[in-house]
Amino acid sequence: MRSTYTATPADIDAKWFVVDADGMVLGRLATEIARIIRGKHKPMFTPHMDTGDNVIVINASKIRVTGRKAEQKNYFRHTGYMGHELYTPFASMLAKHPERVIEKAVYGMLPKTALGRQKLRLKLRVYADAKHPHAAQQPETLTFPKAEAK
Repeated sequence: MRSTYTATPADIDAKWFVVDADGMVLGRLATEIARIIRGKHKPMFTPHMDTGDNVIVINASKIRVTGRKAEQKNYFRHTGYMGHELYTPFASMLAKHPERVIEKAVYGMLPKTALGRQKLRLKLRVYADAKHPHAAQQPETLTFPKAEAK
């Protein structure tokens, strides 16, 4: 009789990966990062366990979007007071906080649970330029095919 495999904490071995976001399309990059953080690229994937790997994203300020998203995309937040919605345009967010653009895109693709928030907080590191302080972890370089501009 076969039984479903469930990962245990002893089975989990998290690796470190570096992704260069220079010229990559935001949504396509975010889906791949979310897949790696969640651990869906491993055969031992278990939904209720943290089986994912750590991802370091460099050159976040050089990310691109397709179509007219650069002019039309807005990021929403609320102050907590009635009627006080604040919208930040994509171009402004990319200029001031390029890390948040990738973090928010990856957050949208993770489950909205305690485990999803924990994975985002502990497994994703985003840097605006090419330098990062994680050389001691000996991260492997990940490359994804770049989307063609139409």
